[in-house]
Amino acid sequence: MATLIPALGACAGRMQSGERRLAERLEQKLEDDYLLWWDVPIGPKQTRPDFVVLHPRRGALILEVKDWRLDTIRSATRERFEIAPDGQLKVVISPLQQARHCAIQVVNALERDPQLVQGAGPYQGKLAFPWGHGVVFTHITRRQFEGAGLGEAIPSHLAICKDEMVEGVDAEAFQERLWAMFPHSFGPKGAITLPQLDRVRWILFPEVRVPQQQSLFGADDEDAQLPDIMRVMDLQQEQLARSLGDGHRVIHGVAGSGKTMILGYHVEHLAQMQGPGSKPILVLCYNEPLAVKLAATMQAKGLAERVHVRHFHKWCRDQLVTYNLLPQDTRSWPVDRLMQEYVQRVITGVDAGHIPAGQYHAILIDEGHDFAPEWLRLVTQMVDPATNSLLLLYDDAQSIYDRSRKKNFSLKSVGIQAMGRTTILKINYRNTRQILQLAHRMAGDMLRPENAEGGDDGIPLLQPLSCGREGPEPIVIDLPTLPERFARMAELLADQHAQGHAWGDMAVLCRHHRELDACATALARKALPHRVRKRTGEFRPEEDAIQVMTMHASKGLEWPVVAVTTGHGGHQAKGAENQDAALEARVVYVATTRATQRLMVL
Repeated sequence: MATLIPALGACAGRMQSGERRLAERLEQKLEDDYLLWWDVPIGPKQTRPDFVVLHPRRGALILEVKDWRLDTIRSATRERFEIAPDGQLKVVISPLQQARHCAIQVVNALERDPQLVQGAGPYQGKLAFPWGHGVVFTHITRRQFEGAGLGEAIPSHLAICKDEMVEGVDAEAFQERLWAMFPHSFGPKGAITLPQLDRVRWILFPEVRVPQQQSLFGADDEDAQLPDIMRVMDLQQEQLARSLGDGHRVIHGVAGSGKTMILGYHVEHLAQMQGPGSKPILVLCYNEPLAVKLAATMQAKGLAERVHVRHFHKWCRDQLVTYNLLPQDTRSWPVDRLMQEYVQRVITGVDAGHIPAGQYHAILIDEGHDFAPEWLRLVTQMVDPATNSLLLLYDDAQSIYDRSRKKNFSLKSVGIQAMGRTTILKINYRNTRQILQLAHRMAGDMLRPENAEGGDDGIPLLQPLSCGREGPEPIVIDLPTLPERFARMAELLADQHAQGHAWGDMAVLCRHHRELDACATALARKALPHRVRKRTGEFRPEEDAIQVMTMHASKGLEWPVVAVTTGHGGHQAKGAENQDAALEARVVYVATTRATQRLMVL
């Protein structure tokens, strides 16, 4: 069965009836190595062919679909058709010319990449694999097509007709109709390799590019030099990102599975689809540094007015300020008490009607695993009922805050209606195999998979699977004292900089606040640029400096090079032996999985 992007179920209401029948046939009659895209903008000019069909041993095919009936067509030439779909005569470009125009846009974009063109011979510089184009008439039979002389306007082998795409059509006969649209075929040894396939997707669909650090969702300038390595979403990620429709959606994904990347794609799509005067979109997360990072990305894309990014307690405070409900004389309050007061006052305010519900066109929640049930219940009320658009990202293995919170609740009980609209992502793409193996060992039994009761309405605990990306073995720094460990770590970070890593590509993650100063001292002695994040407002993601912060503060972020200090060896802090071992395992798991290339463990 072929892979259709977006998924067929997500296209309801947008596909014409004939397009849906063709999509069903393409899915059913083609093997699982075929890739299909429906109504997805392609290339630098963002043209939108009806269907793009890609096969590693056949090439690329562009299909234009017409739901015209025979009596709709008044005359036809190779260049133009006269049609009267509603009784009004109009002249349109030939559907074959439409398909050819889209195909040429595809080919011109791909031929910019030296790795996708012929390197020698008579076709030097031309695309390295075949391409074709054709038309599908979903309401005209082959007999009608020939009887009306339409073959004079569109060669017969470049058209598929209604009776050639019925449900009972032979799969091989259907495929032969598609293959006939290619002007030539691969040689006996030719095929699109997997790296070439990634490059095709990278060029045609800029929005699925896996961005580099410091640019979460940015697409490269089309005139920039093409990189040697092109990383794109895997097919499940792309299909999911393009298939997120209206209503409530939940993605359960392991660390490094691309949840935040999918969130970024979806929020940008929502913002671009908004009309003037629409309500804003809200992105919520628990962690302040992640909110800063996401907000900077929205600002860089010019979406800050339409997309509001907040960490949860900052959003609660903003609501209280806006509706004049902020508590007074709180300067002496402990931070935890103040945050609890903020949350409770917003809940009470919404219940009493002092804070309006339905304020947002859509709400997207990252780090949903750190939201208490009553927080989720509150947030669901803030979505405009007219759109009812809510996306929740969840990974219970990364729930590193108050583990006393009850997790045995269903999503339905807090107002999230996602039955049948829940997706699970198990593959970790962020970490190398070596980093993930060490993270697994340090996590111990914490990652033992378990499923909450209630099917896809519950909260599963997922064990990540490696994508197999290789890298160096993590470095373990085991020296007698903490200052010695930090001194050795500083030497190794300096070596990484000498090998080409920017200072901003590095982070040091400490288990306790008291370790931050010791780390900063060691970095300062080596004159290494660094920034210590101790409290809200001190994270500067754009600064080219080693980021030093607690493990908790790092959640949701990533760096190529990460050093993690997991404890004090034989000098345990007072009371540490009584700490929840499972919570400690989660915290260390989160910290070690922040590294994309190189990990050091102190």
